[in-house]
Amino acid sequence: MAFGRKKNKGGDRDDAPQYDEFADYDENEYDYDDELDYESDEFDDEEFDEPAAAAGPTTGPYDYEDVADRLETVADQRLDLGSVIVPVPPGGQLQVEMTPDGAPQAVHLATQHGRITVAAYAAPKTSGQWRSVAADLAETLRKDGATVSVVQGPWGRELHAVTQGADLRFIGVDGYRWMVRLVAAGPSGAADDNSPLVAAARTVLGETVVRRGDEPLPVREPLPVVLPQELADQLAAAHQQQLAAQQQAMQAQMAAMQGGPAYQPEQPPAEPRRGAEGSAMQQLGLN
Repeated sequence: MAFGRKKNKGGDRDDAPQYDEFADYDENEYDYDDELDYESDEFDDEEFDEPAAAAGPTTGPYDYEDVADRLETVADQRLDLGSVIVPVPPGGQLQVEMTPDGAPQAVHLATQHGRITVAAYAAPKTSGQWRSVAADLAETLRKDGATVSVVQGPWGRELHAVTQGADLRFIGVDGYRWMVRLVAAGPSGAADDNSPLVAAARTVLGETVVRRGDEPLPVREPLPVVLPQELADQLAAAHQQQLAAQQQAMQAQMAAMQGGPAYQPEQPPAEPRRGAEGSAMQQLGLN
């Protein structure tokens, strides 16, 4: 369901676990220098000077301020992750990547064709951040041995990368004080133009809403990911169980080294069988 044409605020919109290492290609990960002159010849390859598509799509991604009054009518069709509100493809499943301290770091949408990851970043009021980010990503991917080509999509330039472990499609859009980037990762051929994965990725991006907020942030700073409360509670409980299991294993190892009796962890009470409704994550309506 589309909201209608986005207001112009000055921005020219120019199964999955095996794809973990590729979905994390991020401009912050590779130590980019904020003082680099992105207009220098270093990034002025002909492939990045190609004109963007003459006419952009009549869909999103949308700025939250432009569609906030209409979001309630489609709230049950989208997943609110704080900085981005995304539709979930039919049959899609949610995968959450956590930091060591248990905070959400990234959220992925797993489909039968591959995995889709949407993330938003702080950007200047003027457009152009995606162009420099795409140049940086292409350079990094090529250094890692990938075959990278710059292609034209509905919002302008996209990156298509073929790596040893997965095929990737990077799509970026500049907004007003934000940039949103989508990564589609799948097996060989999955990221080709007009493939089911790329079609699903463009549909997701075209209906994504970016909630930038008013807080001043450095350019390229990732906007925070906030999980729905039900899912956050479930993941927090799972994280605590994991920490408890690690602590028990450490105590057992120490007892064995000291020649004492083997540590016997207290057995938790048996949990009731999960009913047909499934887990809390499945009850979010993502299957």
